[in-house]
Amino acid sequence: MSLDAADQHRRAVAFQRLHEGPTFVIPNPWDAGSARVLTQLGFPALATTSGGLAFALGRRDGAGLVSRAETLENIRAIAAATPLPVAADLESGFGDSPDEVAETIRLAAEAGAVGGSVEDATGNPADPILPVADAVRRVEAAVAAARALPFPFTLAARAENFLYGRPDLPDTIRRLRAYEAAGADVLYAPGLPDLDAVRSVCAAVGRPVNALAGGAPAVTVAMLADCGVRRVSVGSTLARVALSAFVDAAREIHETGTFRFGRDVPGYAQMNRLWPDPAR
Repeated sequence: MSLDAADQHRRAVAFQRLHEGPTFVIPNPWDAGSARVLTQLGFPALATTSGGLAFALGRRDGAGLVSRAETLENIRAIAAATPLPVAADLESGFGDSPDEVAETIRLAAEAGAVGGSVEDATGNPADPILPVADAVRRVEAAVAAARALPFPFTLAARAENFLYGRPDLPDTIRRLRAYEAAGADVLYAPGLPDLDAVRSVCAAVGRPVNALAGGAPAVTVAMLADCGVRRVSVGSTLARVALSAFVDAAREIHETGTFRFGRDVPGYAQMNRLWPDPAR
């Protein structure tokens, strides 16, 4: 189901304004149900997660095993499940050429997204990061496609060095500056090792910075805000939390024949109340 044009425009404007401050958290649901729960908890916007989707489909993430069509269907389901702005994890744009990346932006918007991210990863383990000139051309194409839409689509450009074993902060900053010059609205370097690196990235660019959180329990939203971060996402963390609880419970049943895991689990009726009554 496509969003009403006026509704999508409203979401897009609201999402754009969130980046003006203060720092906000954009959690990552992996399906319609998790999107509805996060909506009811009061978050201002949501973002899809390639990792969460891959795990739900029984596949590895980051290996090119989830198609663009499957990603778009996931965006469509999540956008239809919430009145909130939805940004899309579009991985590396599902294509090698700038034109293919631009088409992915257009299709994501048709599916209901009002923002999205494009990575500079290649998908090739032997050479995982695109040359910066090629990456810039892809960002430029994504920006052009976003600007041609009838609403303000917020485009995030990602520098993937630290996720692929290249802990090169100067190169990461050089890339983010190039993506900023290419027109990206938000800049994102997932996997930065510490708050000093986050602070260096924020100081080096002039656009809002997204930070990935959830891996270091001592880091808080307030700390990231003090570094200059404007937007905080958690990637696949919530999906991994849910899957981890599932695996632990199943192991207990299989290995011990006990059901201790159920002691602190909400009852059926309580869980059922998480979902809104469709008749209302």
